[in-house]
Amino acid sequence: MSKLVLKNVSRRYGTFEAVADFSLELKKGEFVSLLGPSGCGKTTTLRMIAGFAPPSTGTIEMDGQQISAPSGVVPPERRRMSMIFQSYAIWPNMTVGENVGFGLQVRKMSRAEIDRRVDAILDVVQMRNLKGRYPSELSGGQQQRVAVARALVLEPQVLLFDEPLSNLDAKLRRRVREDIRELQLSLNLTVAYVTHDQQEALAVSDRVIVMSNARVAQSGRPREIYEQPADLFVADFIGDANILDAELISVNGGQGRLNVLGVELDVPHRNAEPGSVKIAIRPESVLLNAAPGSNAATPGEILKASYLGAHIEYTVQTTHGPLFVVDRVTLEPFGVGTGVWLGLCSNGVTIVPEPSR
Repeated sequence: MSKLVLKNVSRRYGTFEAVADFSLELKKGEFVSLLGPSGCGKTTTLRMIAGFAPPSTGTIEMDGQQISAPSGVVPPERRRMSMIFQSYAIWPNMTVGENVGFGLQVRKMSRAEIDRRVDAILDVVQMRNLKGRYPSELSGGQQQRVAVARALVLEPQVLLFDEPLSNLDAKLRRRVREDIRELQLSLNLTVAYVTHDQQEALAVSDRVIVMSNARVAQSGRPREIYEQPADLFVADFIGDANILDAELISVNGGQGRLNVLGVELDVPHRNAEPGSVKIAIRPESVLLNAAPGSNAATPGEILKASYLGAHIEYTVQTTHGPLFVVDRVTLEPFGVGTGVWLGLCSNGVTIVPEPSR
């Protein structure tokens, strides 16, 4: 039995539809991210799961029991769920230990039991030595761990995250997301995680739900979402793909032969018919060369170059328009205005299905 099931859920505010016909099943111990741009409906979906808003249509079930329907909802405090917000929402006038134990205090547990459970969960998040500190004495990452500990100490069946890392700098964000994933795996938690950061979603998730305009655009494992986008929106939203027109020359079994950027490549054809097709080219799959060759037949000119340490980002003007390129191997970077020749790695090229009519 699935842990959490959303069946054809929608949420309307007057004539505005914030979420439309959303269905999802989470298995016990699964980490699922809701990913998409601002306003796509992901936080509204999370709020319905938490019980803060009833669905306009559809139902939500947990362990086979209905907890939400248009006719009524089980209150948030009775759902065996904990939610961690973007702002952390920890109380500045309470110590770390008091913040973590507050929910247990509301449940009228004994002081001894509260202390035992608070100490145990602070050990899990490696914050026991900071139990007596106040939030103002903690870093952003430490405050986030307090918020996680406060949620976990209630022993929830489902853990909900709403943009939990958006207030952290890039380096700390990576470290905290690794901490969250390790905790989820070690405690076998079921997690629904909302973010607009594609790298974050790809890094921590068992499954990613990409949302657009209140609907599910694609659901799949991170690698599937990245390498096999379901439509132009997903291809463009995930990974800064270059979207081009190409010619599908022929189809043989599961492979299609493409003519793109002056070279021929074999790629999975995904039920496309020979003729003009849309393709997505990942920026790291474009090869830059100083001279033409068998896999470098399209000339270009460097318009922009940004050195980012581990790689260089280029914008290259071609007869197909400007292309975004990520180069991790060039020993001597190309300067702005330099002429180059472009090639391709076939494993970064995919045919994007046409929208259904």
